[in-house]
Amino acid sequence: MAFSKVNRRAKIKRRIRKKITGTSAMPRLSVFRSNKQIYAQIIDDSTGKTLVSASSYNSKIAKGNKVEQAAAVGKQVADLAKKAGIETVVFDRNGYLYHGRVKSLADSAREGGLKL
Repeated sequence: MAFSKVNRRAKIKRRIRKKITGTSAMPRLSVFRSNKQIYAQIIDDSTGKTLVSASSYNSKIAKGNKVEQAAAVGKQVADLAKKAGIETVVFDRNGYLYHGRVKSLADSAREGGLKL
């Protein structure tokens, strides 16, 4: 079996998701990072529904470098979560290292008022 970055991340993701689940009281903030964009969504795993989502795909956020875009997405998801009445979430880094864009998104979500 050939090992690749994708297989490695999938293995880490499975290991993380065994421990982390989102409930209606404390939903899960999941991050997906592509080569060009970053996406964040708050998910209630008990019902399987996405409560809030934000991405850098929007033209308003597409200014600056990727780390700055991730910070803007974190701020946006925090604002939308506050409007939806969500204050505390469980952070799911989705197999990515807590560094760079993922860290920037999490820090700006904290500054926006979310408790991670």
